[in-house]
Amino acid sequence: MGPGVRLGIIAGVAYMFLVPLLLSRAAQVQPIVDERLKNIEHCNRSDGEALDLRIQGCTALIDSTPKEPTLVLAIAHNNRGNAFFNKGDYNLAIKDFDSAIQLNPTYAKPFNNRGVAYQNKGDYDRAIRDFDEAIRLSPDFAHAFANRGKTYQMKHDYERAAQDYDKAISIDPNLIEIWNGRCWIRAIIGQLQAALADCNKALSVEPNAATFDSRGLTYLKLGQYDLAINDYSSALRLEPNLAVALYGRGLAKLKKGDTTGGKADIAAAKAINAAIITDFSRYGIQ
Repeated sequence: MGPGVRLGIIAGVAYMFLVPLLLSRAAQVQPIVDERLKNIEHCNRSDGEALDLRIQGCTALIDSTPKEPTLVLAIAHNNRGNAFFNKGDYNLAIKDFDSAIQLNPTYAKPFNNRGVAYQNKGDYDRAIRDFDEAIRLSPDFAHAFANRGKTYQMKHDYERAAQDYDKAISIDPNLIEIWNGRCWIRAIIGQLQAALADCNKALSVEPNAATFDSRGLTYLKLGQYDLAINDYSSALRLEPNLAVALYGRGLAKLKKGDTTGGKADIAAAKAINAAIITDFSRYGIQ
């Protein structure tokens, strides 16, 4: 799984939801009940195009008078934090995850989600501590294992990353993005046939630039340069500025004797990412 092209896995909205609890307040007049249900519906939204509606609904629940039960407030803060995360405001997201955790310290999702926010801010050690806690609270939390694996990968601790991806897949083999993550890690540590199997699995479900890039690296390390060039080209059709794919394709072209094409791809990759040579040296390719 190439660096810088994949987001961590936010653990979705937490479905409260608590309609029976709210409706049990029989003394509430119908318009107030209807407004509350509308806020719940908005706060629970998971579609990426309705982030402002989700924030609006969650905020209404958080600020409501009388106060909602603690469980409702914790979930509302978690859901609003997810929306802020998806808008790219990691600091506001972290504040909401902090509030969710303070309200319910046994609630695993905001620990995972706060870990993803810290991961995106580059604070990998802090992120790992949150993933550790999410896993302690919920030992079968596949998203948390996958996110911790990605964070270890970003720290270049590939053995630990592989272990976490293994665990995530054993818990939930339907999280297809994890198969690509494990393909990338296995390619780096030299488990090349196993890496191919993982990438093929991921591509059979969801072809994307990240997985074509991962399989391209695998073919490059196997010395199958035509196949590597084909996969890198597929990745670049989807993401033309993917530096790892440009650099990998350039190396494969050089191996095949295409000096002009290889140098052009490598120069383009360096223009996008000046550290690309160092990155590939970590992958075991000079």
